[in-house]
Amino acid sequence: MKTAFLFSGQGAQYTGMGQAFYDTETMMKQTVDQASEILGYDMAALCFDDANQEKLNQTEYTQPAILTVSVGMWRILEANGITAAAVAGLSLGEYTALVASGALSFADAVALVAKRGSYMATAAPKGTGKMVAVMNADPAVIEACCKEAATVGIVSPANYNTPQQIVIGGEVAAVDKAVELLKASGVKRLIELNVSGPFHTALLKPAAEKLKTALAEVVFQEPKVPVISNTTAQVMKHDQIKTLLEQQVMSPVRFYDSVATLKNLGVGRVIEIGPGKTLTGFMKKIDKTIAVARVEDPATLAETLAAVTA
Repeated sequence: MKTAFLFSGQGAQYTGMGQAFYDTETMMKQTVDQASEILGYDMAALCFDDANQEKLNQTEYTQPAILTVSVGMWRILEANGITAAAVAGLSLGEYTALVASGALSFADAVALVAKRGSYMATAAPKGTGKMVAVMNADPAVIEACCKEAATVGIVSPANYNTPQQIVIGGEVAAVDKAVELLKASGVKRLIELNVSGPFHTALLKPAAEKLKTALAEVVFQEPKVPVISNTTAQVMKHDQIKTLLEQQVMSPVRFYDSVATLKNLGVGRVIEIGPGKTLTGFMKKIDKTIAVARVEDPATLAETLAAVTA
């Protein structure tokens, strides 16, 4: 059975993520310590110390923290003999996927996502926009309501998470107008999200422009396994990687279409790697025929190894 690795995105962070591995696995300690050296602050303290909880939730720190612990978890899984036939990630997780594919070094990735987080936080400071999850609605209806509400300001679909959950984002007044139109169209369930900013919308264009400059300085290798792009939901070609990462910041994440692409590649099992179990939850709503496992701590690693080697 072909296995794909899926990597966590922003929002999955919590104090203590990766600590059980850090205390027991040299590979996690080396990964966290390397991140500290590159970024010039104590990554272990950021991830494990309760006093840093507020800082951990700031985009410019969240992104390198999640990438670091996710790479540590992936290295531990691979050291146990489990490899992937393809990889994908949710937004930020795409960078971890590129590391796992061999296309991007961890050192370059952690420095790059620290910049990405900073650019995103500056482009859309907290309070300048909002995001709302639209549940159990036809994508065409959501897109039409966003298009109509765009007369008020920027609003668009930002995350196609599952067929039952599509997140819209943008400027507050425009999102509110889209919500009003969606309710008038008969949509009953809409959930405002507690997020740092309206990511994956046109409001992030300034961040994309800065990221383009940062990407120009990074060398990407040919991926050793297919990496599925959030933006196109197709396999990334080597010469497209930089452009796709630039676009990804201000383009919708097409997660459930990406899962369909993995299935077309013959993937029958996915392993979510990183903090939380958001993607495992999405998978259960997208395609129940694909087996799901995850690696977040020693217990879930043991369960996954037992399931994969059974």
